[in-house]
Amino acid sequence: MPLSTDEPGGPCWLSLAARDLGAAEEFYGAVLGWTFRHGPLGDGFSVGERDGTPVAGIGAVAERMGVAVAWTPFFAVADADAAVARIRERGGTVGVGPVAFPPRGRAALATDVEGAAFGVWEGRVSSRWRIGERHAPAWLELHTRNAFDAALFYGGVLEWVDGREDAPQRFEVAYEDEQVVLRRRGAAVARLNSGPVEAASPQPQLRPRWLIHFRVPDLERAKAQVLAHGGALVPEADRGWAAVEERRATVRDPQGGLFTLDEGDGEPAAD
Repeated sequence: MPLSTDEPGGPCWLSLAARDLGAAEEFYGAVLGWTFRHGPLGDGFSVGERDGTPVAGIGAVAERMGVAVAWTPFFAVADADAAVARIRERGGTVGVGPVAFPPRGRAALATDVEGAAFGVWEGRVSSRWRIGERHAPAWLELHTRNAFDAALFYGGVLEWVDGREDAPQRFEVAYEDEQVVLRRRGAAVARLNSGPVEAASPQPQLRPRWLIHFRVPDLERAKAQVLAHGGALVPEADRGWAAVEERRATVRDPQGGLFTLDEGDGEPAAD
């Protein structure tokens, strides 16, 4: 089942702030097999789709908004202004927004107390968008110093657990194998991992960050396409986390955006 606007708190979209939209479309089309369509936000934005299902957005906004080329996860909230206030109350930093994106909604970009970037979104989301385990084309993993502390921050900002005893809980938050796992109806939609990080590291892959994982059916072919289209393979840090079952590789696109490739079927899940 997809996340929708009546279920705030969970990841609702993935977005790449790029400099050159056309170049980004060419790269991600070759590596991930996406096709692209322009949405209601204008010619500077496009939506990457796999087999007709939306996966992520790309916007030529890095220079205009003064942000680095980077992938950012967005989390649904009922009220962007209230969410921004909760971020600041808990020691996070709001860099941009809330900014209106008529007619769809409002967004803000922020960093948590460790410096990992994320966004909040108030408004409509695609009813066909998927993220998480099983067969979703993408999933999320937080690389942070202390997963428990991070869960307290995000749980408070995004209101993962409703404190009222009679309120239905939209998400389950559990500590599993030294990870904090956010689940919706039993399926994991995000994992928070403790590990060695360097906030001031010159290597972005070593800093606290949300890792965007995209599934590909053939990892070696996808890596070859990364190199053939101007990207680079990035050495993984020794994270000291639980063993990973899936084969994966961290890569950088030609404009500098980091993401992770996981080998899997990547087919959209059925409702």
